[in-house]
Amino acid sequence: MLIIGIAGGTGCGKTTVVNQILNELPEGEVGVISQDSYYMDTTHLSYEERVKINFDHPRSIDFNLLAKHLKKLKAQKPVHQPVYSFVKHNRTGDTILTHPRKVMIVEGILILTNPELRDMFDIKIFVHADSDERLIRRLKRDIAERGRDLDEVLSRYQNTLKPMHDQFIEPMKEFADIIIPNNKYNTVAVDIVRTIINERL
Repeated sequence: MLIIGIAGGTGCGKTTVVNQILNELPEGEVGVISQDSYYMDTTHLSYEERVKINFDHPRSIDFNLLAKHLKKLKAQKPVHQPVYSFVKHNRTGDTILTHPRKVMIVEGILILTNPELRDMFDIKIFVHADSDERLIRRLKRDIAERGRDLDEVLSRYQNTLKPMHDQFIEPMKEFADIIIPNNKYNTVAVDIVRTIINERL
């Protein structure tokens, strides 16, 4: 099994890159695991307490469970991926049955911050995008998909997202095997990734 880690700041276009890779490979050979499914279980906290959590800090991610699931998949066993609600800031209690594939893509802003996970990735990719561009995308997504208002998104960006990006995410570039600039010219980088995958398979 080939495990690919795809990181980069919020709104950098990781999902676009993941989809480009998925489109280039035979259906059924690639599985995707999102870091967003592995936020810590916050059932023991009230909604008011959950809202105050810094979800952009590595502490907010259950890396132990994520690593455990990757090891099981590598051993050709299925796992139950948690389902997370951005509206409730908690796991829903549902799970998604995820089967092993020839290629597993793990994507998320903080996945390269964890040394154990980094060691498990055969290819580490960092998607780079301009900070203004990322903020605009984040605004559009959070307002349209997550029911946030403008002030809330901007406040979160200034107080947690940007400082956390500068402290934890941007420095992870040094661990990346490939840095993809997320603009209309990234097709070359995706072609390189596809070639590497095909060679390994």
